[in-house]
Amino acid sequence: MLFLTLDLTASDKSERKLLRHDQPEYPQLAKGMNLHGAVKLRVWIRPDGSVRRLEYIGGHPLLAESALKTVKTWTYVIAERESTELVELKF
Repeated sequence: MLFLTLDLTASDKSERKLLRHDQPEYPQLAKGMNLHGAVKLRVWIRPDGSVRRLEYIGGHPLLAESALKTVKTWTYVIAERESTELVELKF
């Protein structure tokens, strides 16, 4: 069973709050290897709340693809300007 937590500490201190966030899938290969860990990402958010760009900062590469794919679909609150957030997903 996958237990996933989101560390949104950086977001809690910023102007942008998450409106919608799906949970990433735990990759089958990582599951078979009983691999756990965290993936850190930098997220650029457009004024309309959609994700414009993602940067993989760290974490196990087997977990990174799932994290990137999911965070790309997240939606943040609307703001006057683009912003960036640091996100950590723990698998």
